[in-house]
Amino acid sequence: MKSRIEIGVLYSRSGSYQLVANACHAGAMRAIADINADPASGIELVAVERDPGGNIDRYAPLCDEILRQSSARHVVGAVTSWSRKEVIPVLEKSGAALWYACPYEGFEANEHVVYMHACPNQHLVPLLAHVVPRFGANGFLLGSNYIWGWETNRVARDLIADAGGKVLGERYLPIGETDVSRLIEEIKATKPSFILNNLIGTSSYAFFAAYADLARDDPHFGPECCPILSCNLTEAELPAIGAAGNGHLSVGPYFRNAATATDETPASSFEASGYASVMVLAKVLAQNPVAGFAELSTAFAGTSFATPFGSITVDPQTQHATLPVEIGRISGLGFERVSHIERVAPDPYLSRYDRARTFGRQRLKVVS
Repeated sequence: MKSRIEIGVLYSRSGSYQLVANACHAGAMRAIADINADPASGIELVAVERDPGGNIDRYAPLCDEILRQSSARHVVGAVTSWSRKEVIPVLEKSGAALWYACPYEGFEANEHVVYMHACPNQHLVPLLAHVVPRFGANGFLLGSNYIWGWETNRVARDLIADAGGKVLGERYLPIGETDVSRLIEEIKATKPSFILNNLIGTSSYAFFAAYADLARDDPHFGPECCPILSCNLTEAELPAIGAAGNGHLSVGPYFRNAATATDETPASSFEASGYASVMVLAKVLAQNPVAGFAELSTAFAGTSFATPFGSITVDPQTQHATLPVEIGRISGLGFERVSHIERVAPDPYLSRYDRARTFGRQRLKVVS
């Protein structure tokens, strides 16, 4: 007889970033189905779903509703850092845990959150380390006007300075804004080495389209000279970007290999991370069906977990996952792998970051 355990699922199935949310949701629900269909599994997971519809004001109330109206002590969900931070006080008050399946800006380690996607030393640092020697160190920084954009660009400013480059511009748009004409004009005037794109959803899609138009007028802005860099772009959003994305770069723990993919292969790292979140949670609950947030660090210690990313561990202190790091170049509706690192331990506060190891030793200038 399987133990029946309710878990929360909190994703926006509509709104400006629905493609990402739907990918995470698909991964989580597939994992629930796989666990429930496995006769060897001692647990049955029951999803208690709520849909904030992309409205930031609905995340905290709906998370609270899940925890009050069900026995769930774990919630898989939230896409933006804004929504994650909205639900943390609810989790702290209720003694629950959030399993967060999206990349984020780092500089956080909350005992009520398990971070199952990449933090800066697993996305931004290796991406810029790859790009700077090949394209140059002068960047133009874009972001949606909230935590992910602000904080990722803050880290990028420091990294660009360490690489000997300059930030030639830094601009933000409201979430969902699609008028990118001002951004294009400034980029055209400053001619950076690369664009770091921390726009999300429809804002990002509009920027890719406008930048492709710019590249047709001026070859300097083609991806072979001045690429768009992303730390959160996956296959889930490529249909919305179309041919405008070709040649540009993204980083993540997973890109789908079309040559070896099957119907069971996750379509993106968001789907893979949603799946991994539920699978890791299920292993914890199989050992202790009443495990809450307080038991997670003990459950993670010395344990590995089978996931679409391969066998991973979760740091008991920070509750961040050790993950592969891949850089991919957009090609149609997929990515060509540019580089791959098998495993990178999480360093959410960049406490182990080494400028010289990342960008090489700084050359001294002779001053007369």
